[in-house]
Amino acid sequence: MKRLVIKVGSAVLREDTDLAINRLNNLVDFIAKLKKEKKLEVILVSSGAVAAGNTKLNLNRSEILNRQALAAIGQPLLMKYYKKRFLQFDITCAQVLLVAEDFDSRKRSQNAKSVIEILLANDVVPIINENDVIANDELLFGDNDQMAAHAAYFFDADMLAILSDIDGYYDDNPHENKNAKMQKNVDFINQDELQMKHSPNSEFATGGIVTKLKAANFLMQRNKKMYLTSGFDLTNAYDYLLYDNHKSGTIFQNKK
Repeated sequence: MKRLVIKVGSAVLREDTDLAINRLNNLVDFIAKLKKEKKLEVILVSSGAVAAGNTKLNLNRSEILNRQALAAIGQPLLMKYYKKRFLQFDITCAQVLLVAEDFDSRKRSQNAKSVIEILLANDVVPIINENDVIANDELLFGDNDQMAAHAAYFFDADMLAILSDIDGYYDDNPHENKNAKMQKNVDFINQDELQMKHSPNSEFATGGIVTKLKAANFLMQRNKKMYLTSGFDLTNAYDYLLYDNHKSGTIFQNKK
């Protein structure tokens, strides 16, 4: 594996009314290790702009314009923390804001890819987020799981790793069924699973397990791999992505 897209969700990056700085630091530490020890090119898709903005201004997040305003406040705050932490490893990061239309247009997607290639060639970590400050509903993915899946495909990554408040994909709801079992390997997703109602676990999140399944399905149809694991405790992410030891978390991959 040469190139990896990592997506981290809002639920991971927020703690009560503040940014979860410890988890953000742990994430950057992890990326630095992947770059140094595995020689990986890493693209980070980071949620958390609305949550970061809400630490400075309390607005009703159910209204789209308020969410856009909070994102405008929070995006530079989020980047400030990333920049500070990455600099401790002598790593430069760059902000890349995209919308769904950027992947629908051949010219725009190729332009975005060309910029990403320049950044990676110069050992820069691109940090992608949806440009929800100015985009309308028609231009938005609506969740960064879909954004990350498109980034992994269009930017030629070998795999997408989603670090979430969900530590894997279970055969039943583990919060309701104590006997639910994690599915460590998934090679097919039923349409019924893709049509389930979205169920974000955080008031700042826009996704849930369904958006992750849609992201996985998008990549599996294009012979790409996705890994879903916890972003709260990166032990399993280290085991698999750094040491090639798949102890936990779910790998979505078509059978060859």
